[in-house]
Amino acid sequence: MLNAMGLLKQRRFLPLFTTQFLGAFNDNLFKTSMVLFATYAIFNDPKMEANFNALATGISILPFFLLSALAGQLADSHDKARIIRIVKTVEIGIMLLGATGLMVARAGHSTVGVSLMLGAVLCLGVHSTFFGPIKYAILPQHLRPHEVLGGTGLVEAGTYLAILMGTVLAGWISIEGAAATVLVIAVVGWFAARQVPPAPREGPLLKLDYNPFTASWRLISATLHIPRLFLAICAISFFWTIGSVLIIIFPPLVKNVLTADERVASFVIAVFSVGVAIGSVVINSMLKGKISAKYSPASVIGMGAFVVLFSFIARHWTRSPAGTYYDWAGFVAQPGSILLLATLLAIAITGGMFVVPLYAFLTTTVEKDQTARTVAANNVVNAGAMTIGAVAVLGITALGVTPEDMLFLVAAMCLVSAWLAQKLHRACD
Repeated sequence: MLNAMGLLKQRRFLPLFTTQFLGAFNDNLFKTSMVLFATYAIFNDPKMEANFNALATGISILPFFLLSALAGQLADSHDKARIIRIVKTVEIGIMLLGATGLMVARAGHSTVGVSLMLGAVLCLGVHSTFFGPIKYAILPQHLRPHEVLGGTGLVEAGTYLAILMGTVLAGWISIEGAAATVLVIAVVGWFAARQVPPAPREGPLLKLDYNPFTASWRLISATLHIPRLFLAICAISFFWTIGSVLIIIFPPLVKNVLTADERVASFVIAVFSVGVAIGSVVINSMLKGKISAKYSPASVIGMGAFVVLFSFIARHWTRSPAGTYYDWAGFVAQPGSILLLATLLAIAITGGMFVVPLYAFLTTTVEKDQTARTVAANNVVNAGAMTIGAVAVLGITALGVTPEDMLFLVAAMCLVSAWLAQKLHRACD
Protein backbone atom coordinates (compact mmCIF):
# COMPACT_ATOMS: atom_id res chain seq x y z
CA MET A 1 0.00 0.00 0.00
CA LEU A 2 2.90 2.36 0.70
CA ASN A 3 4.06 1.84 -2.89
CA ALA A 4 0.50 2.34 -4.12
CA MET A 5 0.33 5.74 -2.37
CA GLY A 6 2.34 7.10 -5.29
CA LEU A 7 -0.79 6.70 -7.41
CA LEU A 8 -2.28 9.65 -5.52
CA LYS A 9 0.17 11.88 -7.39
CA GLN A 10 -1.04 10.63 -10.76
CA ARG A 11 -3.84 12.27 -12.74
CA ARG A 12 -4.83 8.82 -13.99
CA PHE A 13 -5.89 7.97 -10.40
CA LEU A 14 -6.20 11.04 -8.13
CA PRO A 15 -9.35 12.61 -9.68
CA LEU A 16 -11.18 9.27 -9.54
CA PHE A 17 -10.04 8.75 -5.94
CA THR A 18 -11.17 12.27 -5.00
CA THR A 19 -14.52 11.91 -6.73
CA GLN A 20 -15.17 8.57 -5.01
CA PHE A 21 -14.01 9.96 -1.65
CA LEU A 22 -16.31 12.98 -1.80
CA GLY A 23 -19.24 10.86 -2.99
CA ALA A 24 -18.84 8.37 -0.13
CA PHE A 25 -18.44 11.23 2.37
CA ASN A 26 -21.56 12.99 1.15
CA ASP A 27 -23.65 9.82 0.94
CA ASN A 28 -22.83 8.87 4.52
CA LEU A 29 -23.13 12.38 5.93
CA PHE A 30 -26.68 12.56 4.61
CA LYS A 31 -27.74 9.01 5.48
CA THR A 32 -26.22 9.06 8.97
CA SER A 33 -27.72 12.48 9.70
CA MET A 34 -31.09 11.14 8.60
CA VAL A 35 -30.84 7.91 10.62
CA LEU A 36 -29.62 9.63 13.80
CA PHE A 37 -32.27 12.33 13.49
CA ALA A 38 -34.99 9.71 13.02
CA THR A 39 -33.65 7.50 15.82
CA TYR A 40 -33.21 10.23 18.43
CA ALA A 41 -35.74 12.92 17.44
CA ILE A 42 -38.62 11.33 15.49
CA PHE A 43 -39.11 7.78 16.79
CA ASN A 44 -39.06 6.64 20.40
CA ASP A 45 -39.46 2.90 20.05
CA PRO A 46 -36.67 0.34 19.44
CA LYS A 47 -38.75 -1.66 16.94
CA MET A 48 -39.75 1.44 14.97
CA GLU A 49 -36.12 2.58 14.88
CA ALA A 50 -34.92 -0.80 13.60
CA ASN A 51 -37.77 -0.94 11.07
CA PHE A 52 -36.98 2.54 9.77
CA ASN A 53 -33.30 1.66 9.35
CA ALA A 54 -34.22 -1.58 7.59
CA LEU A 55 -36.65 0.28 5.30
CA ALA A 56 -34.02 2.88 4.41
CA THR A 57 -31.51 0.12 3.70
CA GLY A 58 -34.00 -1.77 1.53
CA ILE A 59 -34.90 1.34 -0.46
CA SER A 60 -31.26 2.14 -1.13
CA ILE A 61 -30.67 -1.43 -2.37
CA LEU A 62 -33.67 -1.62 -4.74
CA PRO A 63 -31.98 0.22 -7.65
CA PHE A 64 -29.15 -2.32 -7.62
CA PHE A 65 -31.72 -5.00 -8.45
CA LEU A 66 -33.33 -3.09 -11.25
CA LEU A 67 -30.55 -1.03 -12.81
CA SER A 68 -27.18 -2.74 -12.20
CA ALA A 69 -27.36 -4.68 -15.47
CA LEU A 70 -28.03 -1.50 -17.46
CA ALA A 71 -25.30 0.34 -15.52
CA GLY A 72 -22.77 -2.35 -16.37
CA GLN A 73 -23.71 -2.36 -20.05
CA LEU A 74 -23.44 1.42 -20.29
CA ALA A 75 -20.07 1.49 -18.53
CA ASP A 76 -18.60 -1.16 -20.83
CA SER A 77 -19.92 0.44 -24.03
CA HIS A 78 -19.37 4.16 -23.30
CA ASP A 79 -16.66 6.42 -21.93
CA LYS A 80 -16.63 5.76 -18.19
CA ALA A 81 -15.35 9.25 -17.37
CA ARG A 82 -18.31 10.81 -19.18
CA ILE A 83 -20.76 8.67 -17.20
CA ILE A 84 -19.03 9.75 -13.99
CA ARG A 85 -19.59 13.40 -14.88
CA ILE A 86 -23.27 12.80 -15.61
CA VAL A 87 -23.76 10.91 -12.34
CA LYS A 88 -22.07 13.65 -10.32
CA THR A 89 -24.27 16.29 -11.94
CA VAL A 90 -27.37 14.36 -10.88
CA GLU A 91 -25.99 14.09 -7.33
CA ILE A 92 -26.44 17.84 -6.86
CA GLY A 93 -30.19 17.50 -7.47
CA ILE A 94 -30.43 14.47 -5.19
CA MET A 95 -28.77 16.31 -2.32
CA LEU A 96 -31.10 19.26 -2.86
CA LEU A 97 -34.02 16.85 -2.36
CA GLY A 98 -32.43 15.30 0.72
CA ALA A 99 -31.54 18.66 2.26
CA THR A 100 -35.13 19.79 1.79
CA GLY A 101 -36.36 16.65 3.56
CA LEU A 102 -34.04 17.26 6.53
CA MET A 103 -35.23 20.85 6.89
CA VAL A 104 -38.92 19.96 6.53
CA ALA A 105 -38.60 17.25 9.20
CA ARG A 106 -36.67 19.68 11.41
CA ALA A 107 -39.57 22.12 11.11
CA GLY A 108 -41.89 19.50 12.63
CA HIS A 109 -43.48 18.06 9.48
CA SER A 110 -42.03 14.62 10.11
CA THR A 111 -44.21 12.62 7.69
CA VAL A 112 -43.43 14.84 4.70
CA GLY A 113 -39.80 15.21 5.75
CA VAL A 114 -39.26 11.48 6.14
CA SER A 115 -40.88 10.86 2.74
CA LEU A 116 -38.55 13.35 1.06
CA MET A 117 -35.51 11.91 2.84
CA LEU A 118 -36.40 8.36 1.82
CA GLY A 119 -36.93 9.60 -1.72
CA ALA A 120 -33.39 10.99 -1.65
CA VAL A 121 -32.13 7.65 -0.31
CA LEU A 122 -33.76 5.89 -3.29
CA CYS A 123 -32.12 8.34 -5.70
CA LEU A 124 -28.76 7.88 -3.99
CA GLY A 125 -29.22 4.17 -4.57
CA VAL A 126 -29.63 4.87 -8.29
CA HIS A 127 -26.56 7.13 -8.14
CA SER A 128 -24.47 4.37 -6.53
CA THR A 129 -25.79 1.77 -8.97
CA PHE A 130 -24.38 3.65 -11.95
CA PHE A 131 -21.18 4.80 -10.26
CA GLY A 132 -20.35 1.52 -8.51
CA PRO A 133 -19.29 -0.57 -11.54
CA ILE A 134 -17.15 2.27 -12.87
CA LYS A 135 -15.04 2.96 -9.79
CA TYR A 136 -13.61 -0.57 -9.97
CA ALA A 137 -13.85 -1.28 -13.70
CA ILE A 138 -11.93 1.87 -14.63
CA LEU A 139 -8.88 0.81 -12.59
CA PRO A 140 -7.51 -1.86 -14.97
CA GLN A 141 -7.96 0.68 -17.76
CA HIS A 142 -5.94 3.45 -16.08
CA LEU A 143 -3.52 1.38 -13.96
CA ARG A 144 -0.83 -1.16 -14.82
CA PRO A 145 -1.52 -4.81 -13.88
CA HIS A 146 0.75 -4.73 -10.81
CA GLU A 147 -1.00 -1.54 -9.60
CA VAL A 148 -4.58 -2.86 -9.66
CA LEU A 149 -4.57 -4.44 -6.18
CA GLY A 150 -2.95 -1.35 -4.66
CA GLY A 151 -5.40 0.93 -6.46
CA THR A 152 -8.33 -1.21 -5.32
CA GLY A 153 -7.02 -1.06 -1.75
CA LEU A 154 -6.68 2.72 -1.94
CA VAL A 155 -10.24 3.08 -3.25
CA GLU A 156 -11.52 0.86 -0.44
CA ALA A 157 -9.45 2.61 2.23
CA GLY A 158 -10.44 6.03 0.91
CA THR A 159 -14.09 5.02 0.79
CA TYR A 160 -14.11 3.93 4.41
CA LEU A 161 -12.14 6.96 5.58
CA ALA A 162 -14.75 9.09 3.81
CA ILE A 163 -17.48 7.10 5.52
CA LEU A 164 -15.67 7.73 8.80
CA MET A 165 -15.54 11.49 8.28
CA GLY A 166 -19.13 11.73 7.07
CA THR A 167 -20.39 9.55 9.90
CA VAL A 168 -18.51 11.41 12.64
CA LEU A 169 -19.55 14.79 11.28
CA ALA A 170 -23.20 13.69 11.21
CA GLY A 171 -23.12 13.15 14.98
CA TRP A 172 -21.79 16.63 15.71
CA ILE A 173 -23.25 18.89 13.04
CA SER A 174 -26.72 20.42 13.23
CA ILE A 175 -29.42 19.34 10.81
CA GLU A 176 -29.20 22.75 9.16
CA GLY A 177 -25.44 22.34 8.84
CA ALA A 178 -25.83 18.86 7.34
CA ALA A 179 -28.32 20.13 4.76
CA ALA A 180 -25.94 22.88 3.63
CA THR A 181 -22.82 20.70 3.67
CA VAL A 182 -24.21 17.92 1.45
CA LEU A 183 -25.02 20.51 -1.23
CA VAL A 184 -21.55 22.08 -1.08
CA ILE A 185 -19.77 18.70 -1.25
CA ALA A 186 -21.92 17.62 -4.21
CA VAL A 187 -20.76 20.70 -6.14
CA VAL A 188 -17.08 20.11 -5.22
CA GLY A 189 -17.44 16.48 -6.32
CA TRP A 190 -18.79 17.65 -9.67
CA PHE A 191 -15.63 19.69 -10.27
CA ALA A 192 -13.40 16.74 -9.27
CA ALA A 193 -15.25 14.43 -11.67
CA ARG A 194 -14.44 16.73 -14.58
CA GLN A 195 -10.73 15.94 -14.08
CA VAL A 196 -11.05 12.15 -14.52
CA PRO A 197 -9.14 11.16 -17.70
CA PRO A 198 -11.13 9.63 -20.57
CA ALA A 199 -11.79 5.90 -20.35
CA PRO A 200 -13.40 4.94 -23.69
CA ARG A 201 -14.90 1.53 -24.34
CA GLU A 202 -12.39 -1.13 -25.33
CA GLY A 203 -14.70 -3.74 -26.84
CA PRO A 204 -17.43 -3.68 -29.46
CA LEU A 205 -20.48 -1.48 -28.97
CA LEU A 206 -23.10 -3.41 -27.03
CA LYS A 207 -26.77 -3.71 -27.87
CA LEU A 208 -28.36 -2.56 -24.63
CA ASP A 209 -30.98 -4.72 -22.94
CA TYR A 210 -33.31 -2.41 -21.00
CA ASN A 211 -35.37 -5.21 -19.44
CA PRO A 212 -34.06 -5.29 -15.84
CA PHE A 213 -34.95 -8.94 -15.27
CA THR A 214 -33.62 -10.54 -18.47
CA ALA A 215 -30.57 -8.26 -18.44
CA SER A 216 -29.79 -9.11 -14.82
CA TRP A 217 -30.16 -12.84 -15.44
CA ARG A 218 -27.87 -12.71 -18.48
CA LEU A 219 -25.38 -10.67 -16.51
CA ILE A 220 -25.26 -13.12 -13.61
CA SER A 221 -25.34 -16.26 -15.77
CA ALA A 222 -22.34 -14.94 -17.71
CA THR A 223 -20.26 -15.27 -14.51
CA LEU A 224 -21.42 -18.74 -13.47
CA HIS A 225 -19.01 -20.60 -15.76
CA ILE A 226 -15.94 -18.95 -14.17
CA PRO A 227 -15.52 -20.72 -10.79
CA ARG A 228 -13.31 -18.19 -9.02
CA LEU A 229 -15.44 -15.27 -10.24
CA PHE A 230 -18.65 -16.94 -9.06
CA LEU A 231 -17.13 -17.80 -5.68
CA ALA A 232 -15.75 -14.27 -5.25
CA ILE A 233 -19.20 -12.78 -5.91
CA CYS A 234 -20.84 -15.17 -3.45
CA ALA A 235 -18.26 -14.41 -0.76
CA ILE A 236 -18.58 -10.64 -1.25
CA SER A 237 -22.37 -10.93 -1.11
CA PHE A 238 -22.25 -12.72 2.22
CA PHE A 239 -19.91 -10.03 3.52
CA TRP A 240 -22.33 -7.26 2.55
CA THR A 241 -25.24 -9.18 4.02
CA ILE A 242 -23.30 -9.14 7.28
CA GLY A 243 -22.62 -5.45 6.74
CA SER A 244 -26.29 -4.65 6.14
CA VAL A 245 -27.32 -6.38 9.36
CA LEU A 246 -24.67 -4.51 11.34
CA ILE A 247 -25.60 -1.15 9.79
CA ILE A 248 -29.28 -1.68 10.65
CA ILE A 249 -28.79 -2.77 14.26
CA PHE A 250 -25.95 -0.47 15.32
CA PRO A 251 -27.89 2.81 15.94
CA PRO A 252 -30.66 1.10 18.00
CA LEU A 253 -28.02 -0.96 19.81
CA VAL A 254 -26.07 2.15 20.80
CA LYS A 255 -29.21 3.97 21.91
CA ASN A 256 -31.09 1.17 23.70
CA VAL A 257 -28.34 -1.24 24.86
CA LEU A 258 -25.30 0.98 25.34
CA THR A 259 -27.66 3.88 26.24
CA ALA A 260 -25.47 6.49 24.56
CA ASP A 261 -26.34 9.61 22.58
CA GLU A 262 -26.16 10.23 18.84
CA ARG A 263 -22.57 11.48 18.96
CA VAL A 264 -21.46 8.20 20.44
CA ALA A 265 -23.57 6.36 17.84
CA SER A 266 -21.83 8.20 15.00
CA PHE A 267 -18.44 7.49 16.54
CA VAL A 268 -19.20 3.77 16.92
CA ILE A 269 -20.16 3.56 13.23
CA ALA A 270 -17.05 5.56 12.36
CA VAL A 271 -14.77 3.14 14.22
CA PHE A 272 -16.07 0.40 11.94
CA SER A 273 -15.15 2.49 8.91
CA VAL A 274 -11.62 3.13 10.20
CA GLY A 275 -11.14 -0.58 10.80
CA VAL A 276 -12.08 -1.55 7.24
CA ALA A 277 -9.65 1.06 5.92
CA ILE A 278 -6.88 -0.34 8.13
CA GLY A 279 -7.73 -3.86 7.00
CA SER A 280 -7.45 -2.76 3.36
CA VAL A 281 -3.93 -1.46 3.99
CA VAL A 282 -2.83 -4.47 6.03
CA ILE A 283 -3.97 -7.12 3.55
CA ASN A 284 -2.31 -5.33 0.64
CA SER A 285 0.97 -5.33 2.56
CA MET A 286 0.61 -9.01 3.47
CA LEU A 287 -0.13 -10.06 -0.11
CA LYS A 288 2.58 -7.76 -1.57
CA GLY A 289 0.41 -6.88 -4.56
CA LYS A 290 -0.56 -10.46 -5.39
CA ILE A 291 -4.28 -11.05 -5.90
CA SER A 292 -5.12 -13.98 -3.64
CA ALA A 293 -7.78 -15.17 -1.18
CA LYS A 294 -5.06 -16.79 0.93
CA TYR A 295 -5.88 -14.90 4.11
CA SER A 296 -9.62 -14.36 3.57
CA PRO A 297 -10.94 -17.49 5.40
CA ALA A 298 -8.92 -16.81 8.56
CA SER A 299 -9.83 -13.11 8.40
CA VAL A 300 -13.59 -13.66 8.34
CA ILE A 301 -13.43 -16.38 11.02
CA GLY A 302 -11.62 -13.86 13.19
CA MET A 303 -14.34 -11.35 12.37
CA GLY A 304 -17.01 -13.78 13.60
CA ALA A 305 -15.13 -14.40 16.85
CA PHE A 306 -14.87 -10.67 17.52
CA VAL A 307 -18.60 -10.25 16.79
CA VAL A 308 -19.40 -12.84 19.49
CA LEU A 309 -17.09 -11.04 21.92
CA PHE A 310 -18.79 -7.73 21.11
CA SER A 311 -22.16 -9.29 21.94
CA PHE A 312 -20.95 -10.51 25.32
CA ILE A 313 -19.50 -7.09 26.16
CA ALA A 314 -22.81 -5.41 25.25
CA ARG A 315 -24.73 -7.81 27.53
CA HIS A 316 -22.68 -6.77 30.55
CA TRP A 317 -22.81 -3.06 29.81
CA THR A 318 -23.83 -0.75 32.66
CA ARG A 319 -26.78 1.25 31.39
CA SER A 320 -27.28 4.93 32.05
CA PRO A 321 -30.02 6.13 34.45
CA ALA A 322 -33.52 5.84 33.00
CA GLY A 323 -34.41 8.65 30.63
CA THR A 324 -30.80 9.70 30.04
CA TYR A 325 -28.01 8.83 27.59
CA TYR A 326 -24.28 8.75 28.05
CA ASP A 327 -22.45 11.56 26.32
CA TRP A 328 -18.97 10.90 24.92
CA ALA A 329 -17.23 11.51 28.26
CA GLY A 330 -19.70 9.35 30.15
CA PHE A 331 -19.44 6.55 27.61
CA VAL A 332 -15.64 6.44 27.67
CA ALA A 333 -15.69 6.48 31.49
CA GLN A 334 -17.50 3.12 31.57
CA PRO A 335 -15.24 0.15 32.52
CA GLY A 336 -15.80 -1.82 29.30
CA SER A 337 -15.75 1.05 26.80
CA ILE A 338 -12.16 0.65 25.59
CA LEU A 339 -12.53 -3.12 25.17
CA LEU A 340 -15.82 -2.60 23.32
CA LEU A 341 -14.30 -0.08 20.89
CA ALA A 342 -11.20 -2.25 20.39
CA THR A 343 -13.39 -5.25 19.62
CA LEU A 344 -15.43 -3.24 17.13
CA LEU A 345 -12.22 -2.06 15.48
CA ALA A 346 -11.01 -5.67 15.24
CA ILE A 347 -14.31 -6.71 13.60
CA ALA A 348 -13.81 -4.06 10.93
CA ILE A 349 -10.10 -4.73 10.34
CA THR A 350 -10.68 -8.42 9.75
CA GLY A 351 -13.64 -7.57 7.51
CA GLY A 352 -11.48 -5.29 5.37
CA MET A 353 -8.79 -7.96 5.11
CA PHE A 354 -11.45 -10.38 3.89
CA VAL A 355 -13.18 -8.35 1.21
CA VAL A 356 -10.51 -6.23 -0.54
CA PRO A 357 -8.77 -9.11 -2.40
CA LEU A 358 -12.15 -10.37 -3.56
CA TYR A 359 -12.92 -7.11 -5.36
CA ALA A 360 -9.55 -7.35 -7.10
CA PHE A 361 -10.66 -10.76 -8.43
CA LEU A 362 -13.67 -9.13 -10.10
CA THR A 363 -11.61 -6.69 -12.15
CA THR A 364 -8.76 -9.02 -13.15
CA THR A 365 -10.57 -12.27 -13.95
CA VAL A 366 -12.25 -11.00 -17.12
CA GLU A 367 -11.24 -8.89 -20.11
CA LYS A 368 -11.15 -5.11 -19.63
CA ASP A 369 -14.21 -4.58 -21.82
CA GLN A 370 -16.22 -6.83 -19.45
CA THR A 371 -15.14 -5.51 -16.05
CA ALA A 372 -18.01 -3.08 -15.50
CA ARG A 373 -20.60 -5.76 -16.28
CA THR A 374 -18.80 -8.14 -13.93
CA VAL A 375 -18.91 -5.59 -11.10
CA ALA A 376 -22.56 -4.91 -11.98
CA ALA A 377 -23.36 -8.64 -11.74
CA ASN A 378 -21.69 -8.63 -8.34
CA ASN A 379 -23.83 -5.64 -7.34
CA VAL A 380 -27.05 -7.43 -8.32
CA VAL A 381 -26.16 -10.47 -6.21
CA ASN A 382 -24.97 -8.21 -3.37
CA ALA A 383 -28.28 -6.35 -3.46
CA GLY A 384 -30.21 -9.60 -3.20
CA ALA A 385 -28.11 -10.76 -0.27
CA MET A 386 -28.40 -7.41 1.53
CA THR A 387 -32.15 -7.39 0.99
CA ILE A 388 -32.38 -10.82 2.56
CA GLY A 389 -30.37 -9.43 5.47
CA ALA A 390 -32.69 -6.44 5.86
CA VAL A 391 -35.81 -8.61 5.70
CA ALA A 392 -34.26 -11.00 8.20
CA VAL A 393 -33.68 -8.12 10.61
CA LEU A 394 -37.32 -7.05 10.26
CA GLY A 395 -38.57 -10.59 10.90
CA ILE A 396 -36.20 -11.32 13.76
CA THR A 397 -36.92 -7.96 15.42
CA ALA A 398 -40.67 -8.68 15.18
CA LEU A 399 -40.03 -11.88 17.15
CA GLY A 400 -38.53 -9.84 19.96
CA VAL A 401 -34.88 -10.73 19.36
CA THR A 402 -32.59 -8.04 20.76
CA PRO A 403 -29.69 -6.45 18.82
CA GLU A 404 -27.08 -8.14 21.01
CA ASP A 405 -28.65 -11.54 20.26
CA MET A 406 -28.81 -10.74 16.56
CA LEU A 407 -25.03 -10.48 16.53
CA PHE A 408 -24.90 -14.28 16.83
CA LEU A 409 -26.59 -14.46 13.39
CA VAL A 410 -23.79 -12.28 12.06
CA ALA A 411 -21.17 -14.62 13.55
CA ALA A 412 -22.82 -17.64 11.92
CA MET A 413 -22.79 -15.88 8.55
CA CYS A 414 -19.04 -15.29 8.95
CA LEU A 415 -18.55 -19.06 8.95
CA VAL A 416 -20.36 -19.35 5.61
CA SER A 417 -18.18 -16.56 4.21
CA ALA A 418 -15.06 -18.40 5.38
CA TRP A 419 -16.20 -21.58 3.61
CA LEU A 420 -16.76 -19.68 0.36
CA ALA A 421 -13.40 -17.92 0.64
CA GLN A 422 -11.64 -21.24 1.22
CA LYS A 423 -13.26 -22.70 -1.90
CA LEU A 424 -12.14 -19.65 -3.83
CA HIS A 425 -8.57 -19.98 -2.62
CA ARG A 426 -8.50 -23.66 -3.63
CA ALA A 427 -10.00 -22.85 -7.04
CA CYS A 428 -7.17 -20.43 -7.72
CA ASP A 429 -4.31 -22.76 -6.68
